[in-house]
Amino acid sequence: MLRNGLEPWHLLVVAIVVIVLFGSKKLPEAARGLGKSMRILKSEAKAMKDDAAAPPAAAPTVESRPAETVQGAPLG
Repeated sequence: MLRNGLEPWHLLVVAIVVIVLFGSKKLPEAARGLGKSMRILKSEAKAMKDDAAAPPAAAPTVESRPAETVQGAPLG
């Protein structure tokens, strides 16, 4: 009864429904928006992967300094 999940006529029905719901004028705009979103997602995923692969930077060290004074008055 159910051989495959999607057959060609299923895709045709889905395409017709999408065109009727959104109209042919809005489909190119939606496709551009989807393309931009995919590019942003891809670049962010690559940046995260590059950050994870990079070795961690050495932590800055805090130097010991004597207490400083403000206008001649000692701190502390």
